[in-house]
Amino acid sequence: MFDEDFDENAQIPEQSLILFGATGDLSKRKLYPALYRLFQKHSLPKTFRLVGVARHGYSNEEFRKFVRSSIETYSREDPDMSSFDEFSKLVYYRGADATKSEEYGELKKLVESIEKDAGMAQNRLFYLAMAPRFFGTVALNLKQSGLTQLKGFKRLVIEKPFGRDYASAQQLNDELCDVFNEDEIFRIDHYLGKEMVQNIEVLRFANSIFEPVWNNRSIANVQITSSETVGVEERASYYERAGALRDMVQNHMLQMVMMIAMEPPSRLKTEAIRDEKVKVLRSLRRFSPKETASHVVLGQYSKGSVDGSEVVGYRQEPNVDSASATETFVAARLFIDNFRWAGVPFYIRTGKRMAVKATEIVIQFKDMPKHLYFNSDGNLSPNRLVIRVNPKEGIYFSLNAKRPGTDETVIPIAMEFSQAPENSPESYERLFYDAMRGDSTFFTRWDEVSLAWKFVDPIIEAYQEQLGVELKFYPAGTSGPEAAHRLLAQDGAHWWPVFGEKSALEQQPEPARAATEVVSS
Repeated sequence: MFDEDFDENAQIPEQSLILFGATGDLSKRKLYPALYRLFQKHSLPKTFRLVGVARHGYSNEEFRKFVRSSIETYSREDPDMSSFDEFSKLVYYRGADATKSEEYGELKKLVESIEKDAGMAQNRLFYLAMAPRFFGTVALNLKQSGLTQLKGFKRLVIEKPFGRDYASAQQLNDELCDVFNEDEIFRIDHYLGKEMVQNIEVLRFANSIFEPVWNNRSIANVQITSSETVGVEERASYYERAGALRDMVQNHMLQMVMMIAMEPPSRLKTEAIRDEKVKVLRSLRRFSPKETASHVVLGQYSKGSVDGSEVVGYRQEPNVDSASATETFVAARLFIDNFRWAGVPFYIRTGKRMAVKATEIVIQFKDMPKHLYFNSDGNLSPNRLVIRVNPKEGIYFSLNAKRPGTDETVIPIAMEFSQAPENSPESYERLFYDAMRGDSTFFTRWDEVSLAWKFVDPIIEAYQEQLGVELKFYPAGTSGPEAAHRLLAQDGAHWWPVFGEKSALEQQPEPARAATEVVSS
């Protein structure tokens, strides 16, 4: 049963966090810094214990030193370690092979002993920071060992990717649902933990000026960009099996589409919000494999220059097949066939080794009528609302105004709000906090996952079956293959530069650029 009556103001219940993959890359880079920040903010449960599980033969003290080193190395700012000794008293370790059922008995004894010594209720949050192929095995072992048979609540937090396609995702979900109920499974998409992604709801539904124009009568197109300057780095073995479609589009990109396109929820309850997101995916036009080539561009980076440094192409990266056909870039034109959005193209693009690192959402409003009033030349810039997610966080609104001291010269001006990233909690900090409270609003539900795979699977099939979808190459340090630009040019549109690229105003004629005014807050 879903938690329709989740109380946001309720105290976080006491609980144990059993973390599998406790010595892995995700844990040391993201999870321990996030937990420590929550501890310093007094945002952990009043009674809390962390039990790390991994194959290493650490003692409790050795593991605590590992956690300390992780926090010191990977925290966003220089951490204040003065309270670490107090935090470390909450941290325990059990060396075990999570794939071997016989090793769970000792883990169960340790967890029960810790809970008893602390006088805690048996509330357990299981976090699987490990390869998805182990999810089903670990869940089954948790059940058979009795670790999930308890008097309090049990919850499972898992990372993406959730399957490789719809069939494998369905099989994995069936395995997990043999042990956990749907409302006990928290599927993380860390983009949903980003401050400005969560702010989309507030921007849309707490400001009356947007609702009348948030539709196909006023909006020309929506553009969502998530670009990275890095290559595959140490993730080549994973990326060769995944590619940008599975790694980014099936989850992160479609999640942002849903947040922009969803209808106002009937009430501010978890399931009401998630229901509206699912409706977007149900209205998302699916392309047959033969239609895919007209709407999707796949690319792979070749050698080039990023931030002034020469870098190799994807096929020259360590552990990558020299003839690899894995896509590192995706651009697509999507359509949401419902009353609000019919006819409005949603353009998405994501890629590695691009010109800048940025995640932005651009709402481009329709042009003013040409040859009318101040648009006599037909070159008046359209109004744009830009939601900057990362690394710069904020909102940018492009308007047109009269240039001071002239008769009727109209220039674009910008109203901008930016917030310092250090004032925003990191994604995992917020998502940990929500999972501990039992708030699944910003986690993905199974029907979201399944519908996303049903959209992506035909695109993957079209590429694998060579049905007109060809890999386009782009030099590292650029904004992607030329085919991605031609995709928008077919509709008379173009990609708006993201923060850090050459600005749209710099592409305007010289007089307009010279007179630009910027209003910031």
